Amino acid sequence: MDYLSIKALHIIFVITWFAGLFYIPRIFIYQTEALSKPEPEKSILQAQLAIMAKRLWYIITWPSALITALMASILLYLQPEWIVLPFMQIKLILVGLLYGYHFSLHYIFKLLQLGVVKYSSMQLRIWNEVSTLILISVVFLIVKKDQLSWISGVLGIFALIILFLSGIKLYKYIRTK
Repeated sequence: MDYLSIKALHIIFVITWFAGLFYIPRIFIYQTEALSKPEPEKSILQAQLAIMAKRLWYIITWPSALITALMASILLYLQPEWIVLPFMQIKLILVGLLYGYHFSLHYIFKLLQLGVVKYSSMQLRIWNEVSTLILISVVFLIVKKDQLSWISGVLGIFALIILFLSGIKLYKYIRTK
């Protein structure tokens, strides 16, 4: 396969991986909130959400994460000079953080599959935003490359974090009202 085909596959599997990373925490939130429902609704929801989580995690998210890494490795093998560029090194750090986030979701997934709830739905809502922040950071880094001003980039990330947290607080306020 040629370089551009590998790059296209890399982008496709990044998108499907992020689809899983965006949706699985929502299922975790629903699983956690289902615990407060009366029976039989609680049992029905828990069973259905566990199936949904398992299918999403093992059929879409994990395979996409692995294929993304494979395609990225092939791209770096085909273009080894990219590895020394500062923006690529920063991108790889961010991708490392994303895989760390992925493993943290796997931990939560395993707990919930066993019926163990360690995090509140509010904590999961906040944790749900991590992949969004990493995605925004990587996209801006890749598009702007060396033009990225680190001061404005860091300030922008902090502004996004404040915006996300404010949105979560507002959502909680509206929901409890």
